[in-house]
Amino acid sequence: MTDLSQKKVLISAYACRPHMGSEAEVGWSTAREIAQYCQVWVVTRSDNRQAIEVELGKHPDLKLQFIYHNLPWTRWWNFGVQLHYYLWQLKTYGLIRRLDQEIGFDLVHHVTYVKYWSPSFLALLPIPFIWGPVGGAESAPQPFYQDWNIRGKLYENMRNWARRLGEYDPFVRLTAQRSQWAGATTAETAERLRYLGASEVHLTSEAHLCIQDIERFAQVPTPEDAPFRMVSMGRLLHWKGFHLGLHAFAKAHFSTQPEYWIVGQGPEYQRLQSLTQRLGLEHQVKFWGQLPRSEALQKLQECHTLVHPSLHDSGGWVCLEAMAMGRAVICLDLGGPQMQVTDATGIKVPACSPQQAVTDLAEAMVRLESDGALRKRLGNSGQQRVRDYYSWTVKGQYWARCYADILNT
Repeated sequence: MTDLSQKKVLISAYACRPHMGSEAEVGWSTAREIAQYCQVWVVTRSDNRQAIEVELGKHPDLKLQFIYHNLPWTRWWNFGVQLHYYLWQLKTYGLIRRLDQEIGFDLVHHVTYVKYWSPSFLALLPIPFIWGPVGGAESAPQPFYQDWNIRGKLYENMRNWARRLGEYDPFVRLTAQRSQWAGATTAETAERLRYLGASEVHLTSEAHLCIQDIERFAQVPTPEDAPFRMVSMGRLLHWKGFHLGLHAFAKAHFSTQPEYWIVGQGPEYQRLQSLTQRLGLEHQVKFWGQLPRSEALQKLQECHTLVHPSLHDSGGWVCLEAMAMGRAVICLDLGGPQMQVTDATGIKVPACSPQQAVTDLAEAMVRLESDGALRKRLGNSGQQRVRDYYSWTVKGQYWARCYADILNT
């Protein structure tokens, strides 16, 4: 493999902050791992600076150089994050073009935001360009729209409109066409990247766990004396499918009195509580609200199975955390979880209609409730899969191979 130690790599990470989870963690962890192989510069927002410098102070061995950059009206960005992101990308291009004349980057890699329908103007630089992995092309199957209120349907229609509008942006097409390597988190996004003109498209996840968390989660024991307990975690949004989990729990014919925990907060909270009451599940369903990450992981630790009925998820971090703890996963056969979960690590349910999905979710719940040996087998396989494919250390090695291949050609 090509010696990368003297190669100068620029990472574009609009979201980049340690220990924040989600896209901010993608930006930080990608930069940290690549720095094991290359000389790395990271361009990011100025409001990430404090958290990054605290972490660098704890780990002075990290060989990362940060370029903090913001727009002059940054204090208003929460009122239009997507517009701010677009303009930030545009202004960053001018800054990096001048900086490249001084440093001479060998490769530029756009990491965050992880969405395919907004451009990275750094693709216009005369440098090999890597895009992603990006996601966002996933959509809930049309039959599931019937379960949503007006707000949910409006959100989905606006999301679809924004994606299509983004695909007409000539700079999005240039980003795809000028990428030497484009990563897609799901098959749906891979299809759109090819449509936009990307010639080298690879399926790969943006969600990974640090090796310390994987090792720590592997030591988590399975509850022995507790009743069979399932958990769903995440923001309580219409497309997360928590209502499907509740309907399935009510429909399932269990041999015991299991519990179903829901961890998270969001606009669907009252609606889900009302549904729980209508289904007569008040004594078996527990809403824990929004918890700090450490407490949320403790709740996951106290359960036997994760139920993740999301209808369009690019990532699915909680699936990896559950698998790392040795918990079997029940999910819909959609999006990022479709790639993460296999038949050896959980049960993937088709998503053809709400009625069918609820019936199949209920059957999966009953199957795992009644078969402890199956839960253990799926859990052990899940732990091995996370170690083999979803650690940030493995991802760093993956990027090193990609960089070497691109620089060789």
